[in-house]
Amino acid sequence: MEAVTQTFSALLEKHRRAIRFLSAAAVLSSPLFIAQPALADFRVCNSTQNLVGVAIGYRAQDGWISEGWWQVPASTCATLIEGELQSRYYYLYAEDAARGGRWTGDVNMCVAENEFKITGVDDCYARSFQRMGFKEYDTGRQGSWMVQLSDTPGTQESQN
Repeated sequence: MEAVTQTFSALLEKHRRAIRFLSAAAVLSSPLFIAQPALADFRVCNSTQNLVGVAIGYRAQDGWISEGWWQVPASTCATLIEGELQSRYYYLYAEDAARGGRWTGDVNMCVAENEFKITGVDDCYARSFQRMGFKEYDTGRQGSWMVQLSDTPGTQESQN
């Protein structure tokens, strides 16, 4: 009987050590399970069946900036600005590479045929750029924003 009691005591002690170890491991790893904040950014999602070229405009310390081109394949998304949005208003222009369709607006900004980052919105032609109408998006000071490009009018923007 004494041997059974010693075996039971040894098993009980092993069980207690395992519980202490698992408890310590759970406490040490708990920061890994705390909810992480969502990534903030400005994204464009292309829900058309064609490749879309996208340009963005915004106000920076140096003045107005327009930049592009992000090539967004069909049924995918691209991040145009990473991190917390610094402006309330952003401007977007996009072209369907296959069908020539465009997503435009009333705010004129400069673009170039190839990849570009242009400071200023005046004298586009005199500076050897093209001028296109960008659509204004009021993000309302949200930390992130997503624009949905689709073939159906009225479903082109949403907040993220």
